[in-house]
Amino acid sequence: MNAVLGGFATLLAVIAVGWLTGRTGILGAGAAEMLSRLSYYVATPALLLLTLADADPSALLSTTLVATAGSAVLCALLYSAVVYWWRRPKAAQLATGALSTSYVNAGNLGVAIAVYVLGDASYVAPVLLFQVLVLAPIGLTVLASDQPDRSLRRLLTQPLRTPVVIGCAIGLALSMLGWRPPELVLRPIELLAGLAVPAALLAYGTSLHGSPRPATGAQAGPIWLAVGLKTVAQPALAFGLGSAVQLSGTALLAVTVTSALPTAQNVFVYATSHGQDTELARDVILLTTMLSIPVLAGIALLLG
Repeated sequence: MNAVLGGFATLLAVIAVGWLTGRTGILGAGAAEMLSRLSYYVATPALLLLTLADADPSALLSTTLVATAGSAVLCALLYSAVVYWWRRPKAAQLATGALSTSYVNAGNLGVAIAVYVLGDASYVAPVLLFQVLVLAPIGLTVLASDQPDRSLRRLLTQPLRTPVVIGCAIGLALSMLGWRPPELVLRPIELLAGLAVPAALLAYGTSLHGSPRPATGAQAGPIWLAVGLKTVAQPALAFGLGSAVQLSGTALLAVTVTSALPTAQNVFVYATSHGQDTELARDVILLTTMLSIPVLAGIALLLG
């Protein structure tokens, strides 16, 4: 559990540096957007390329995916149904909330928790692959549906023009071919990939400066709905679905823990890059990060 708390402390420390950067103004007024675009267009595609190049695509077909992917999809659909009935927003606006409800911090906190709590980093592979290969492309396509050019052809080809999807596609191709590029090619990609998580965390921290108290105003309802679904419903659904497909022991603990991870900072980066409900993404990330600590501790005690 010390490792889990250490992982959260690391995240919060970098976010605090971002907040300080925003407060001092040393990067200028558009720092949050600039850092988000750097992460979205340059660093994150490089990180996903490297991640998938070393991954086993067969993890997408594992039994655990029923629980992790199923719980994520159900929460996203439930959020979309409730908010659409409640407020009738555009699809692009719903996409940010749906991603905030279902997209877990698998690539950063997830790996650390899988290693130190579950004893094996491979437990996080199915949800990581599902998010970067399925959830992100669909969410980004919907986010782009509110752009000025909304032709059917442009929407259908949106994934082919999305940096993170291109990075995933190249990485998956390398994995399937079993070919590792020479070091001369990998080294600059590795340098760029190292920017992804810090840039996203700094962008998020910078955006917190001057922002109102979280979950207030007109968006308070959707924010708390997303937080409740992400923090409570998703791990509960993962546990139920995992039990239904006969998972037990560490495997059942793994799917429950990974589903209880807080919302990933990637969602804020995606929302900022498309100008869709950045405040909602920011507040859900903050609240789920804080609330997931006791939830993860409780799951580890009950199922560990």
